[in-house]
Amino acid sequence: MVVLGIILLIVGFLTGISILWTIGIILAVIGAILWILGSLGHAVGGRKHYW
Repeated sequence: MVVLGIILLIVGFLTGISILWTIGIILAVIGAILWILGSLGHAVGGRKHYW
């Protein structure tokens, strides 16, 4: 999810399409939060880890 967010950020920046930029930011932030929670040992979505 983080990688997809970064790809959308790059594509949105290069093409000037603001909706891709916004979706990219949202996906990157949500992915980072899930990654941090998973690495701290909290169960995310019924799993002990999230990748």
